[in-house]
Amino acid sequence: MKIKRIEHIAIAVADLDAMAGMLRDKFGIEVEYSEDRPASRTRLAMLPVGESYIELLQGLAPTSRAAEWVAQKGQSLFHICFEVEDIDAALAELKAKGTPLLNETPIIGHGNCRIAFVDPKATGNILFELAEMPAEGADVH
Repeated sequence: MKIKRIEHIAIAVADLDAMAGMLRDKFGIEVEYSEDRPASRTRLAMLPVGESYIELLQGLAPTSRAAEWVAQKGQSLFHICFEVEDIDAALAELKAKGTPLLNETPIIGHGNCRIAFVDPKATGNILFELAEMPAEGADVH
């Protein structure tokens, strides 16, 4: 599998606006892109840092994964996302290695990326996301 870069590091937060404001005020990192993801009951913001991003995730419902994470663990690292050249090939490679996946086939994620998550049971209890960016000119952060 060809991993191009760390696309983003996701942090689950209780208050996205407050965290984005802190990152702006203390580090000069501005929100470049944000969206609500109704299917996952999550609000997200992408803040560029070099070639990668910090992704802030705030649950919009107490039963969203981000809100449950914050309730159980506090604001903290949620997952690490690798940009891959070909997500279908990456998933096939992981399956061939016997790696359990949370998404057997890609779903549409932030900015119309094709994404899939690896089961954290297979990765030392760290959640990893794979993302294939949309074709050039598509709407993405």
